[in-house]
Amino acid sequence: MGTEGARALLERAGSLTLQTGNLLNWGCLRKKCPATPGEEVRDCIQKTLTEWSSKIGQDQNQETLEVLECTVAQAIEKINPEERDELKVSAKLFIVGSNSSSIRDAVDLACSALGVAQLDSVIVAPPPVEDGTNLSLEYLQPYWKELENLVQNKKIVAIGTSDLDKTLLEQLYLWAQVKPSSNQVNLASCCVMPPDLTAFAKECDIQLLTHNDPKELLCEASFQEVLQESIQNVKANEWIPLWLLRYSVIVKSRGIIKSKGYIMQAKRNAS
Repeated sequence: MGTEGARALLERAGSLTLQTGNLLNWGCLRKKCPATPGEEVRDCIQKTLTEWSSKIGQDQNQETLEVLECTVAQAIEKINPEERDELKVSAKLFIVGSNSSSIRDAVDLACSALGVAQLDSVIVAPPPVEDGTNLSLEYLQPYWKELENLVQNKKIVAIGTSDLDKTLLEQLYLWAQVKPSSNQVNLASCCVMPPDLTAFAKECDIQLLTHNDPKELLCEASFQEVLQESIQNVKANEWIPLWLLRYSVIVKSRGIIKSKGYIMQAKRNAS
């Protein structure tokens, strides 16, 4: 009944929120090390969808839900308030659809999922630009303003960027009210940090971090493919991912990852 029930719910819902919970609680993923971040995301989404759909009973089949919540219940793990000061909760947000309001939704859902009032740091990966268009300060500004609002509302402590060169990072730094505290550099594109970027970051106290995420961690086609594989005969082409957030909870004193997971949101465009 599970797959049929899941398909029926997806055909009536307007949006889908997917949470993997703490991946460290997933016995099946412990034994398997995905080769790339992209493979890990696909794996996690597929397993979450499959697990969720298998638990849907006939009674739910008649229920129309505008927002579907797709989770693996046994993997969900909230932070103990007594331990909160000992932990650093950080996130990287990948915006798939170009909509700055996604940032607030993503941060609110992450705080709710983890049972915390605020995230210690959020890095935003630049949303995709149209072919032939260069990333510009004007394009980044609405997203950064949304992050600044969340800092002012005490939902985030520090905010950072990803893959900005020295020119764009400097433009953002000079314009922004809340300055970027970090900038991630993809080691696949440069084995050595560019000297001009290093000098500017040092001068402005911006931490340079490295990452190996692809330009698009989860594209529309990839999500639809995983959805189709997980739930047979679903109208996968109607579903479009809006954003994907990867979080980690680290024990400050020991540098050990206590929790790691993904949260994503997709909407249905029914013709």
